[in-house]
Amino acid sequence: MRSYGGRSADERIAERRERLVAATIEVLAENGETRTTMSRICTQAGLSERYFYESFADLDDALLTALDEVCTEILGIAMHTVEHTSGDAEERVRAVVSTVVDLVVAQPSKAKVAVIHASANPRLRARRHELIGLFGDFVGREGSVMFGEDAWPPARARLQGIASIAGFAEIVAAWLSGDVDLDRDGLVEFGQDLFSTLLRRR
Repeated sequence: MRSYGGRSADERIAERRERLVAATIEVLAENGETRTTMSRICTQAGLSERYFYESFADLDDALLTALDEVCTEILGIAMHTVEHTSGDAEERVRAVVSTVVDLVVAQPSKAKVAVIHASANPRLRARRHELIGLFGDFVGREGSVMFGEDAWPPARARLQGIASIAGFAEIVAAWLSGDVDLDRDGLVEFGQDLFSTLLRRR
């Protein structure tokens, strides 16, 4: 566990893992699950295959990690935006949607992993189901705060949150595939309308 080049062994392992996760995101986004292989991931990362098993048990483990990393980042920026945005409910909803859409525009590979390739195999589909529930909890909870008396009761708010997340994910997937004719602002406006409509009871 000695240091090398000023970095400890743990730091070097963490850096290789980051490179492999980033490579998995790019390879999966570009090739789809059926053509994503350990060899392609390692080539993209510039690492030999022996380092792959330093971080992952198998290919599915790498794919799940990539999905988790992307969704953690999306949830993190959404939470940060909610915490640091003032104004009325509509302004705050638009701010969150805008932040997420900007990530989609700037880093489409990550967006494709989250909304297109997350259903590529049974293990990914199971994790996608869990993540939609997690995002639904967040959206339902924050919607209740934003809309106050106009919000749904907690149990129903969670269902509305899940419906809005799942619906917006499908629209983003279609947008990334070129099947939806919207510019960036149009996608933001649609998302704002969708979330506001579903999270507000009246």
